[in-house]
Formats: sequence, structure tokens, C-alpha cells
Amino acid sequence: MRMMQKMGMKVDEVVNVSQVIIKTDAKDIVIEGPSVTLVTVQGQATYQIAGGQVSETVPQPTAQTVREEDVQLVAQQTGKSLEEARKTLLDAGGDLAKAIILLKGEVGS
Repeated sequence: MRMMQKMGMKVDEVVNVSQVIIKTDAKDIVIEGPSVTLVTVQGQATYQIAGGQVSETVPQPTAQTVREEDVQLVAQQTGKSLEEARKTLLDAGGDLAKAIILLKGEVGS
């Protein structure tokens, strides 16, 4: 421990961690009940995650993940408002074709 301190290294356990989520464009990696350690070397902080149950999920589109170009395209193709297009695109899981079909189906009803 003293040798690490002389080298400018500090190691601290992060207590009471119940879950760690790593978000990428393609998936979310969820680690339940991990052991997390904070290692600081020369002012640079690094988190080390060990153990725990790992699962992966595909994130569902949200208002932040639906591209504005997609919303505009759906609105243009269906004649609906941007708000209606955005909501339907979210309901369709980001699927442009499905959102257009849903909105055009509403027009005919």
C-alpha cells in the first residue's frame, strides 16, 4: 500500500454498488451486484468493475434517440405534424416504414 502511495497511486473501493450500466449505440450492458474499485494514478481516475451478473439489452428508442431527419421524413410522407410523426416513430420502435404505414392507416379511417 505504501509503495502504491509513493508511486502516486490511490485505490478506493466504491461501496454499496448495486448496478453498473454501460450504454453503447447498439446495446446496454447491465452488471448487477459488481465490485467497483476507483484507481487514481497521477490524477487520472479509472473505475474497475469485477464480478456480478451480466446481461445485455437493446435500448428502445426515446425522444433523444429518434433522429430529427427521421421525424421530418415521416411527417413529410404522411402529411402529419412533427409531433404526431415523432410519437408514432417512437411507438414503432424507430422503424420508419412501420411509422409511415401506421400514420397513413389513420388517414384512411
